[in-house]
Amino acid sequence: MQNLSLRMGLVVLFACGLMAVCSSAAAAQDAAATYKTKCAMCHGADGKGGKMGTKDFASPEIKAESDAQLTETITKGKPPKMPSYDGKLKDTEIKDLVAYIRSFAK
Repeated sequence: MQNLSLRMGLVVLFACGLMAVCSSAAAAQDAAATYKTKCAMCHGADGKGGKMGTKDFASPEIKAESDAQLTETITKGKPPKMPSYDGKLKDTEIKDLVAYIRSFAK
């Protein structure tokens, strides 16, 4: 009986881990799609920037910004060129977008 409980516990643990991995992959795909539709036109598909004076996401300047700073920039925008996404993107979408932007520096 104790062996069966241990096996059931392992099955539940494995299932929870699998759901977390699938959820992370889905969030990354969603963030990539959001980036493509909302950001790439100015920041470039590769995050190198350049158009309209946008910064390279792999630059030391952007790497030095905290996630909170990047979140604020996305939320409030950077007038006059970068729009605010407050109310247009959910908090989770912005959080995933920040993680996606960080991936350009890897």
